[in-house]
Amino acid sequence: MILGVSGWLGNKLGWSVTIIRIAFVVGVLFFGVGLGLYLILWLVKMFSK
Repeated sequence: MILGVSGWLGNKLGWSVTIIRIAFVVGVLFFGVGLGLYLILWLVKMFSK
């Protein structure tokens, strides 16, 4: 997406970036948590370097 969280998380977990992006979209559409989780993971990514 925009902040590079999907690529970072994909590398950390060894998962496909496409699957992670789909999971975020599904989270936003059905559960309303994908965007918040994305922002939290972005913060973790920024401070874990």
